[in-house]
Amino acid sequence: MKAVSLQEFGDPDGLAVVDLPRPVPGKGEVLLAPEAIGVGGVDAVVRRRGLSTYGFEKGHVPGSEVAGTVTGVGEGVDASWTGKHVWAFTGLGGGYVEEAAVPAEQVVPLPAGLSAADAVTLGGSGVVAHFALAHAHFAPGEAVLVRGAAGGIGVLAVQLAAGGGAGAVAVTTSSAERGERLRGLGATHVLDRSGEGEEPDGYDVVVDVVAGPGMPSFFRRLRPNGRLVAVGVVGGELPAEFGTELSKAFRKSLSLATFSLDTVPRTEQHAVHDAQFAAAARGELHSVVHELLPLERAAEAHRKMDAGEVFGRIVLTP
Repeated sequence: MKAVSLQEFGDPDGLAVVDLPRPVPGKGEVLLAPEAIGVGGVDAVVRRRGLSTYGFEKGHVPGSEVAGTVTGVGEGVDASWTGKHVWAFTGLGGGYVEEAAVPAEQVVPLPAGLSAADAVTLGGSGVVAHFALAHAHFAPGEAVLVRGAAGGIGVLAVQLAAGGGAGAVAVTTSSAERGERLRGLGATHVLDRSGEGEEPDGYDVVVDVVAGPGMPSFFRRLRPNGRLVAVGVVGGELPAEFGTELSKAFRKSLSLATFSLDTVPRTEQHAVHDAQFAAAARGELHSVVHELLPLERAAEAHRKMDAGEVFGRIVLTP
């Protein structure tokens, strides 16, 4: 089968189309024929040799989520899964393929009316945004800043904060055009990437998808008892000096937390998936698909991400 694997770390040109054996579902697995493959920020981080502690090697197949039709099941899996339209989490890799064997416990049925492309645009991003706001103890009336709001997680965090009754939803983004699109999703204040622009008088919650060297400056924007939750490192790892900024604001009782879905029970994740997929099918939650590209153009998708051209998510189609 056709797949895309990482032949060299670094530049997107290290991604290449290869032929791999067709998978056979093992015990507890389903075989899935993807119709849509999500291209996420974590794929780019791995490609650049971030998350090195996970031991990624050349030949790694990126991709964390796919959506399509179950074509077979392995030992111990209910045969009624066959033929169902589903979304599936493939882990930190394994999604850029024409066929995928996925643990049945990582598979979520999709409601009628929700496309595979919408499912992979909402799937991982929506559940991260939901639990990030919960991790920050966000409450109605509070002011929220979403840093890096034009990406998949940011787009969903804006909608969920606005829908949750935020007193203000500010965003950082790279252009006025993107800012207007984010206003259409619920943003009330638009800032540039450094955080400059008309903004409310501080924030109770910052959801940070970017991290990197600019992160510490956003502590200064937090109100007393404010909370910053880092959910991504697309701009680089958390800088060592963040502790200095926290110390300077000691009397404001600020909090910094990282957040990973690894700490959330799968049953709780699936409950949120079910609710968000149903809301999207009703038109109450919006996916933002930047572009559909064939699987063999995965490297092009990564170039677009690296260039900052993507609003929402790119979706690959086998």
